[in-house]
Amino acid sequence: MTSTADDMKLDARDLALVRLLETDSRLPTSTLAKRLGVSRTTVQTRIDRLVTAEVIAGFTIRLGKPLESRIVRGHVLVTAAPKAARHIEASLRTMPQVEALHSVSGPFDMIVQVAAASIGELDQVLDDIGLIDGVERTTSSIILSTRIRR
Repeated sequence: MTSTADDMKLDARDLALVRLLETDSRLPTSTLAKRLGVSRTTVQTRIDRLVTAEVIAGFTIRLGKPLESRIVRGHVLVTAAPKAARHIEASLRTMPQVEALHSVSGPFDMIVQVAAASIGELDQVLDDIGLIDGVERTTSSIILSTRIRR
């Protein structure tokens, strides 16, 4: 039986390894091993175990400033009709510009994080979200700058 993140016990080295990978997922196992004071085999075994247990869900990249600065991002606050959340979520999953969908408390039901190549494309995405059956109202904000990203 394989363990999952819910029942897996993480020790200090596991947490240190995860933090190093969060900072730079491309670090070679030899560098990770040196920083953690263990062998490369131990690092690889721990990474494999963390992936299998779904503690680590994937490895990714962050865009560099030249490309990142050309992307237009925004948040769309959505008020949904009763029992429409599943349909709205399914519709949003088909839109490649949707980066994240959050279910929230408060006056809105969802926050959609979107990214587009231009203001025109973002405008179209906002219109498309507003046209989804079950979306009663949207309020959108364009992200002008990101002051902190971790």
